[in-house]
Amino acid sequence: METTPELLAYYGQDREDDRLRVGRGRLELWRTQDVLRRALPPAPARVLDVGGGTGVHAEWLAADGYRVELIDLVPLHVERATRLAGITARQGDARELPVPDESVDAVLLLGPLYHLAERADRVRALAEAVRVVRPGGLVAAATISRYSVMHDTIYLGSYLLEEQRKMAHSAAVDGVMLSPGSGFTAYLHDPDEVPVEFADAGLPDAARYGLEGPFSLYGDINDWLDDPDRRTLMLDAQRRLESVPSLLGISGHLLTLARKAL
Repeated sequence: METTPELLAYYGQDREDDRLRVGRGRLELWRTQDVLRRALPPAPARVLDVGGGTGVHAEWLAADGYRVELIDLVPLHVERATRLAGITARQGDARELPVPDESVDAVLLLGPLYHLAERADRVRALAEAVRVVRPGGLVAAATISRYSVMHDTIYLGSYLLEEQRKMAHSAAVDGVMLSPGSGFTAYLHDPDEVPVEFADAGLPDAARYGLEGPFSLYGDINDWLDDPDRRTLMLDAQRRLESVPSLLGISGHLLTLARKAL
């Protein structure tokens, strides 16, 4: 991902800070927490949050007792993240991390891979995560399903528009999408692509987790998320479905985890 004027202009609108904190995006946040809390080493392990934005994930990780360093390309994101307690933040590129070899216990890439349209860049970012994580350490990366555009446009009603249909159909074929209103290209994965990219970066035997499952397609999802009892049932249900291969493409976002060889 290059720091193009289009990218800086888009993220300069400061949309990212609220995306996972309110509304339907909370399901992605809480499911990410659910999966990572089962896989991360115990606190106070050192976690490198690459492409961590304004610190949405770094904030809860620090609250859990982890030592968190956030790296992001966007100056506004770094500025916002530095205001959070217990977090250090600086600018950097996922493909060339300013971090010593084998110096962290876990590396999170919860945004960079879908901003890297070229496969070689995605593998390079994963290989950098392998370089900086300690033997036995965790590497976790988020990807967007290439079928999510179809799901989202149908849910939002914009699939009725020819331009939106064409975008959804094209993304489902090759995963390449010019992000609406942003001007930069996003890459959306077929679920079966992700473990291959992990393996090419030196991370075989990766495990995949669908984050939202079918629940993000429900019209009344906020009613469930706002109700603690129903939210618990929803999160438990998706945990039971999260690794069913035939259901992975239903999730808008996938989380893929692997450990560096000892």
